[in-house]
Amino acid sequence: MTKAGKVTTRHLKAVEGAIRDSVPSISAAPTNGALIGSPTPRIHSRLNDLPSRGDELIAFAAKYGVQTMPWQDFVIHNAHKIKADGRWAHSEVTIVGARQIGKSTLLIMRALGGLFLWDERLQIGSAHRLSTSLELFRQLVKIIESNDELKNQVKVIRWAHGSEEIELKNGNRYIVRASNSAARGISRPETVYMDELSEMKDLEGFASLRYTMMASSNPQVWTFSTAGDQTSVVLNGLRERGMNAAIGGTDDIAYYEWSGYTDDIHDEKNWIAAVPALGHTINGDNIRAVLNDPPHIVQTEILARWIHQKDAVIPALSWIACKDDVELDPEKQTWFGLDLSPDRRAGALVAAQVIDGDRFMVKLLRTWENAISLNDLSMANDIADHCKKYPVEMVAYSKRTSSNVASRLSPAGIPIQDIDGALYAMACDQLLSAITSGRLRHNGNEDLTKQMLSAVRLPHGDGGWIIGRKASQTTVCAAVASALVTHFATRPSTEVDILVG
Repeated sequence: MTKAGKVTTRHLKAVEGAIRDSVPSISAAPTNGALIGSPTPRIHSRLNDLPSRGDELIAFAAKYGVQTMPWQDFVIHNAHKIKADGRWAHSEVTIVGARQIGKSTLLIMRALGGLFLWDERLQIGSAHRLSTSLELFRQLVKIIESNDELKNQVKVIRWAHGSEEIELKNGNRYIVRASNSAARGISRPETVYMDELSEMKDLEGFASLRYTMMASSNPQVWTFSTAGDQTSVVLNGLRERGMNAAIGGTDDIAYYEWSGYTDDIHDEKNWIAAVPALGHTINGDNIRAVLNDPPHIVQTEILARWIHQKDAVIPALSWIACKDDVELDPEKQTWFGLDLSPDRRAGALVAAQVIDGDRFMVKLLRTWENAISLNDLSMANDIADHCKKYPVEMVAYSKRTSSNVASRLSPAGIPIQDIDGALYAMACDQLLSAITSGRLRHNGNEDLTKQMLSAVRLPHGDGGWIIGRKASQTTVCAAVASALVTHFATRPSTEVDILVG
């Protein structure tokens, strides 16, 4: 498994671009004018010619009143390829797509097949929210109880909060488990289902279930999700594997992602690529009705596009609009901002200069990383080297994270000033205002962009807010440092800033 956010690196962007370029263009609408979702995923692991048991499941579902959509047929057929010994060719299946496209129906169909068709002794259903697992369990029970042929095979259905269970007379079982205790008391499940994968922020729940299957005769893990952000640790790792498998990797993961080609929420080609249920159970007008919602929400929930942080405080479109061809001037007055992560494993140095009038620029000069703890002396020396290149008026820092480094700068004659509390809240608000108004300019540095768009708002004082280092759940040192230097770069150049009359 990989670190959170790795799917946003330049390498994987290039991989996605290569995949996008290799996909034939699709028509925005068929001749009758109705929009129809693509039955094949925009990104998928390499397909093969092995025989499939998927048709058995499709016929089984139809027999009991579940009509599959073309995209579900694609998944069922390709995910159930079998090797020469009869075992599944893909032990892991990941499906990513928009909300309400029928992922839950697919899970229910597969669970029914495991119980009644393929004689799987134990299946586990889990999700980030227990309520999701319980709703799926209720739908599963409803189908069983509405069909006598299935109902007659049931020994007992147990309703115990967080431990619901369906047990057949032949001993086959489907049980519900909360994600944080899913593997407790469980041994050798044949199939595991995990929903809402984008909400899994650590590996514990996923790994505990995954490793209960080591002694299973024919295990298969099914995971379902909308798009994630850089804190979606489990999903990001699976996506990276899936994208590598799509361009020829040897990983046997079955990865199927229906997502938009771009972030343009108004482009109907993106709807077609990301919403395979479009024209079947979802009408195009239903998508049009949500286009006035915040763009990052539509991008995630409808286009299944990865974003840096779902509740980010800096609007992505505003930040992108601030990109400019700017560079620091070695002769201009300069301010530095320094910040370290709470665990002292990452740090960033940002510089700011006024361009003209009320416009100013920020530039990420340096980042530091250490798996254990950053070296204060080494960082101070690095900062001193940068101070030699520009006329630095002040190095702004926070006593909460950077006092040890800053204390080494002062004896060398480098001016420092701590910005914390109400002053830090003011700096954060000044940063946001400068970005949304376009007064801040930046050169599009990838690391700065990633951290800026990952910054999360944390309430502070009476109606104020700050960039929360821990609340952001990822490194945002560069964003915090940018706020610190913004406080200096936005100071009025004269005592009179606003004229009246």
